[in-house]
Amino acid sequence: MPNLNFHPAGRHFLQIPGPSPVPDRLLRAMSYPTIDHRGPEFGALGRSVLAGIRTIFKTQHPVVIYPASGTGAWEAALANTLSPGDAVLMYETGHFATLWNKMTLRLGLKPEFLGLPGSEGWRRGVQAGMIAERLRADRQHAIKAVCVVHNETSTGVTSDIAAVRRAIDAAGHPALLMVDTISGLASADYRHDEWGVDVTVSGSQKGLMLPPGISFNAVSPKAIEASRAARLPRSFWAWDEMLEINKTGYFPYTPNTNLLYALQESIAMLHAEGLDAVFARHQQLAEACRRAVRAWGLEIQCADEAVYSPVLTGVMMPEGVDADAVRQLVYQRFNMSLGAGLGKVKGRMFRIGHLGECNDLTLMATLSGCEMGLRLSGVRLKGSGCAAAMEYLAETSQRADRPAAE
Repeated sequence: MPNLNFHPAGRHFLQIPGPSPVPDRLLRAMSYPTIDHRGPEFGALGRSVLAGIRTIFKTQHPVVIYPASGTGAWEAALANTLSPGDAVLMYETGHFATLWNKMTLRLGLKPEFLGLPGSEGWRRGVQAGMIAERLRADRQHAIKAVCVVHNETSTGVTSDIAAVRRAIDAAGHPALLMVDTISGLASADYRHDEWGVDVTVSGSQKGLMLPPGISFNAVSPKAIEASRAARLPRSFWAWDEMLEINKTGYFPYTPNTNLLYALQESIAMLHAEGLDAVFARHQQLAEACRRAVRAWGLEIQCADEAVYSPVLTGVMMPEGVDADAVRQLVYQRFNMSLGAGLGKVKGRMFRIGHLGECNDLTLMATLSGCEMGLRLSGVRLKGSGCAAAMEYLAETSQRADRPAAE
């Protein structure tokens, strides 16, 4: 059993790339009394969050909300649109793209996994040209969907989804475009409608700043039409009942009422700051973090500056250094959690999350913990990453919009 009564001085720094820290405002919202999910108060709540979440996905079309993790939303996207034996084109950008590919096999689909060879594909974004080439060769249009990850949480790479849409269109192919933006939504710019995405998958525990437990499918008219002919079994995940009863703000089964309270507040917080300002803040913090890594003389996991993630930064360790041992030391000495390397990069890198409720001082404390931990672990650093990040933030940070102190 975890020791939940352990209270060291100060707060725990949860600097993994999700779940991200939950703001007090959202914690208070979750503490509201649970209400009748068939009553009039819930209907108003449901209509509010169903309308509000569309603005975060930047869509005019429905967003289905499930009481589930992002993995559930992966399955919902596939089960609602495809039939047994359908061919699916997927692109390997990291651990989570790999897991989504594994799911397609379990569901009886036939995935084809594109990607660059070896570990190189885990350091770069989706190569849209490879998708276009493969689709042009599919003259019979056997491939029914293209599935890609927007922000790959395991590697710190944010792929160009608009380029993938252009590749599909250039090939003249009718395949659905499905995108996982579980860690990208509300942290990195995302445009469901403008980019021509048919199904977008996301979750609550990243940029939305909620605990795990809610996931989403944003769906296009084309995806809804495909669902009418799809033959994969689905009941809990079925869009048809959801979309019909959602029109009145209700759900076909018991929703996660208290997380919906928090979702309503999360949407309000994002709009109060402004989505463009939210994205700019994440970009600024990410750049400061990368400057710190370079000043340490270490390598960034993402090898292409054009697709650096604003959500997290992967830090590669020198040969012979166990990244998990560094993470363990940082946790024990400084009460801070960093993300582990996953899959092909396990033990070779750690991940710094700078998303959600994160600001300049949060990042500076995080980098201080990393720098101390690296030095204590015997990693020879070229210079001070903290100084490099601090200089950048001091030059670029904007004045907080609040009254002056008296």
